[in-house]
Amino acid sequence: MRLGSMLEAEIEFGSVKWYLYAGISCLLVVFAGIMSGLTLGLMSLGLVELEILQRSGTPSEKKQAATIFPVVQKQHQLLVTLLLCNAGAMEALPLYLDKMFNQYVAIILSVTFVLFFGEVIPQAICTRYGLAVGANFIWLVRILMVICYPISYPIGKILDCVLGHEDALFRRAQLKALVSIHSLEAGKGGELTHDETTIISGALDLTEKTAEEAMTPIESTFSLDVNSKLDCEVSMNNNWGC
Repeated sequence: MRLGSMLEAEIEFGSVKWYLYAGISCLLVVFAGIMSGLTLGLMSLGLVELEILQRSGTPSEKKQAATIFPVVQKQHQLLVTLLLCNAGAMEALPLYLDKMFNQYVAIILSVTFVLFFGEVIPQAICTRYGLAVGANFIWLVRILMVICYPISYPIGKILDCVLGHEDALFRRAQLKALVSIHSLEAGKGGELTHDETTIISGALDLTEKTAEEAMTPIESTFSLDVNSKLDCEVSMNNNWGC
C-alpha cells in the first residue's frame, strides 16, 4: 500500500493537468530541437569563416557574423552550455510523458519526438541556415550561458587547457588547395580563372622559391655582340626563324 501510494497515477486525459503536461512536453521538444540545431549550426562556424563574412559577406551576413562572433569565440563554454541544456530537456521529457501515458507509449513518443523534432529536422535546417538561425537565437544562447555559467565556465576552461583552441588560420598548403577548389576548372561553381589561380599559387610559393628555380641555366643561354644587328641572318643562325 505504501509503495502504491508513492507512485503517482496516470493523469486523466482531457484534464487541465494533462494539457499542462502536454504543453510542457511540447516546449521541451522544441527547446531540445533548438539546442540541437544551435549546437550543429554555431559549432560548425569557424572563426576564420566568420571573419571572412564580416569583411566580404552581404550586408545581412556581415551583421549576423558580427553578432555571432563574440559568442563563438568561447567555443568550449558554448558547447558545454548547449549540450547541457539539450540533455536536460531530453531527460525531462520522458518524466512528463510517463505521467500522461503508460510507460510503453511514453517511450515510443519520447524517442519519436526527440529523433525527428529534436534532432533530424533542427539539424537539417541549421546545416543549411546555421548563420541566420544562430544570429536569431543568439539572445537565447547568451541567457543560457549566464544560467549555466557555474557549470559551463569551469568545464570550458578545462577543455581549453586540455584541447586548446581551434587553429584559426590556414596554412600555406591549405590556402593553395582552397584557391584551386575555387577555380573554374574545379567544376564547383568557382569564379577564379586558371591564370588567376596560377598567379595566386605562384605568389604563395614565392618565399620558398630559390634563384636557381627562377633563372635559366647558363648552358641554355647564348650571347650576341653588342654591335650585332638583329636581322634575318642572325635569327636563322640562332634558330629563331626569320
